[in-house]
Amino acid sequence: MFFDPLYIIMIVPAFLLSLFAQFRVKSTYSRYSKVATSRGVTGAQAARRILDSEGITDVSIELSRGFLSDHYDPRSRVLRLSEGVYAGDSLASVGVAAHEAGHAIQHARGYAPLQLRSALVPISSLGSNLAWPLLIIGFIFMAKSFIMAGILFFTFAVLFQIVTLPVEFNASSRALQALPATGILSDTEVQGARKVLSAAALTYVAAAAMAVIQLLYFLLRSGLLGNSDE
Repeated sequence: MFFDPLYIIMIVPAFLLSLFAQFRVKSTYSRYSKVATSRGVTGAQAARRILDSEGITDVSIELSRGFLSDHYDPRSRVLRLSEGVYAGDSLASVGVAAHEAGHAIQHARGYAPLQLRSALVPISSLGSNLAWPLLIIGFIFMAKSFIMAGILFFTFAVLFQIVTLPVEFNASSRALQALPATGILSDTEVQGARKVLSAAALTYVAAAAMAVIQLLYFLLRSGLLGNSDE
């Protein structure tokens, strides 16, 4: 199927968007990682201040290895920040840390899309692992049952990508509201953090677009959508 002209035509725009998103997030982060905050607040300090302002004191902040490996773990209630973000006092570092704090706030407030995404993690992981082998075998041997099973599993993976969008957008929105409200950044500095988070958000949009387009292709070629002979 990877040599199918229809697949190539459908996937190229999403692939180019993905490349652009990766380039933009790296270049934007690189640019604003060189711009120090006027108040000298580090990413770890920013995250702690935001959480404390929301009355969230049971979430710890730890150092994580790797580049932009920042994430919030709702199971252990730990916010892990990469080395550059944890100790960095740049607009990029503070913006990323505030975004992750936004996820912790979502968890504490019972934000529905986050709860849905967490519930989808096991089945979406299973779907990602099983979908491609089933689809490849199904299309090679024209085995309808394998194709249908592959599409079903892949749908859960796509649903996870779609649900991720409001979760990430909301976390960034919370961060951009909290940064000036807690006195971490001035109104002017917030614009730099906004650009970093907007660039990061584009990577999630690209991932969702890629997943949806692939699902549409499978539906077309299986005959579930339109005419499979076209």
